[in-house]
Amino acid sequence: MADGKPIRKERRKASGPSPSRSPRGPQGPRVQGGSREARKVAAAVLEVLGGIRTPQDAAAALGISPSRYYVLEGRGLEGLVQACERRDKGPRTSPEQEAERLRKELVRVKKDLVRHQALARAAQRAVGLAAARAPEPKAGQSGKKRRRRPTVRALKAARQLQSGPNPDKKSVAGDGVPGGASVASSA
Repeated sequence: MADGKPIRKERRKASGPSPSRSPRGPQGPRVQGGSREARKVAAAVLEVLGGIRTPQDAAAALGISPSRYYVLEGRGLEGLVQACERRDKGPRTSPEQEAERLRKELVRVKKDLVRHQALARAAQRAVGLAAARAPEPKAGQSGKKRRRRPTVRALKAARQLQSGPNPDKKSVAGDGVPGGASVASSA
């Protein structure tokens, strides 16, 4: 109270829109993006959903059949529902960013591998173990192992049995298979 008069707080009326709000005006929310055709279809779907047009009128205005209109309406509603889904907070990662992150991780893991291999070699030398070496290819080979051709012992024995009844000319191996293929025992 100054000079016997009570101090009043005066309220100021906002003369315009608040700076935190964007003015919408009579045109409604602004929609950006999309081709002219897509915007035309979206407007027709909204008019039908708002009750201004019938689906048949909207289909005729768009120059499409009513069944095609219903397909487009369904797709539009699916997009609306998808856009209304809750979004995760925080920065989004694009596929390019994810690929770059994975490349960096690969480089880091390769460096760790080389470091651990060096540590293992140093530990082997410290204990007196010889370093393991990769097997060298033999002189006549180009690095690929030659695949052994599979043979079925039963068919081999059957062929020998069919060839003739002369068991005295054929030697019998220790495993009972005729044909001279003996298995050396290592015991």
